[in-house]
Amino acid sequence: MLYCISLPVTHRYLNSDIVRTHIFNNNSSFYGQLKCLQYFNYVKQQQRNLSLHEYMSIGLLKEAGIAVPDGMVANSSEEAYSVAKQIASKDLVVKAQVLAGGRGKGTFEGGLKGGVKIVYSPEEARDISSQMIGRKLYTKQTGEAGRICNQVFICERRYPRREYYFAITMERSFQGPVLIGSSQGGVNIEDVAAENPDAIVKEPIDIVEGIKMEQAVKVAQKMGFPSALVNEAAENMIKLYNVFIKYDASMLEINPMVEDASGIVMCMDAKINFDSNAEYRQKMVFGMQDWTQEDPRDRQAAKADLNYIGLDGTIGCLVNGAGLAMATMDIIKLHGGTPANFLDVGGGATAHQVTEAFKLITSDRKVQAILVNIFGGIMRCDVIAQGIIIAVSELELKIPIVVRLQGTRVDDAKALIAASPLKILACDDLDEAAKMVVKLSEIVSLAKEAQVDITFQLPI
Repeated sequence: MLYCISLPVTHRYLNSDIVRTHIFNNNSSFYGQLKCLQYFNYVKQQQRNLSLHEYMSIGLLKEAGIAVPDGMVANSSEEAYSVAKQIASKDLVVKAQVLAGGRGKGTFEGGLKGGVKIVYSPEEARDISSQMIGRKLYTKQTGEAGRICNQVFICERRYPRREYYFAITMERSFQGPVLIGSSQGGVNIEDVAAENPDAIVKEPIDIVEGIKMEQAVKVAQKMGFPSALVNEAAENMIKLYNVFIKYDASMLEINPMVEDASGIVMCMDAKINFDSNAEYRQKMVFGMQDWTQEDPRDRQAAKADLNYIGLDGTIGCLVNGAGLAMATMDIIKLHGGTPANFLDVGGGATAHQVTEAFKLITSDRKVQAILVNIFGGIMRCDVIAQGIIIAVSELELKIPIVVRLQGTRVDDAKALIAASPLKILACDDLDEAAKMVVKLSEIVSLAKEAQVDITFQLPI
């Protein structure tokens, strides 16, 4: 069996994780199907942390008075040529703006290796940009889907003497923000933490009192900055912390922070994630979100305020509550089916949201049947029933829909479904509902393979 314990954290200063899920696997078939990754993806989806392109994050740092390489963004190869001519340097770096790690080792459509390239002339910048812009970049993080590169960031090349790692994040164990530093920058920090955990420096910050100079100095010293640059590094850390707090960030990462050949401390790269709960007061930052880097369904889910994750199966799920949703997916797998999605409509969903949920589910062509599993507590079953009827009518759904409703106004909901002319199969028992939807999805799948049309007739 698969046991999941969700620990909600409501205070935004406690941790960047709103929900932390601990999974104990005991030979669960569902674990084998989902590899538990979807559960952690669910955590991310609940949070919907905004991630900005590098050039946008660099811009926020520059506004805060933090030393960063001089650079500009370009949307075309010709614009890249123009931008490169404006930067007063012959040594330039062209960076693909794709929201994924491992850009430097990625591969573009067309065969170009690497999303970070050093060039020595505007003409080279134009040529390299033409092989990046408008093409997908494939990295370890993007997988086979890849991510489209619509822009490149062209900046001056700097020559660091030493590279360091610095980050700020919300950490549950410290009940607030923590500074994280290492003398080993410019590399995968996860590998450093695994191979040499003593190389990682941590300094918790009191969220009320704020950061103190002596704390920043201590971190800079432990990171190995030369004594002549310790204070400058500490001042940069304080400025970075102020950016972190000002914009309600959940994570700010500089890799690398460097001691430049010219003798200054500089942030060569920046990645910032922002707490979605602060969107109402961070309109400027959230207005910078690049939806081309996201699954279109994620944007649709965000607009409808739905918690949605696309999976690989054939049975669409519409459920209220995260725990019930995971249990529903588990019981589908138990009976031989595969869930096509995680979709939690929450406790206060409207008929409109239910309709949007059906649109999300049916946008996946692999879906052969849909299981609706609602326990009406705060959520009224009749509202869900109204949404189902509207959605099925509007979308002219041909696939079978099994509905299991229990709780508040369930009798009213059943009456609404029974009175509708739609072919919606009602089932009171979850186990039976799961068996039914699995069988129906298999029938639809077989019919499609045989290229025959089928219709479902409700019993009299």
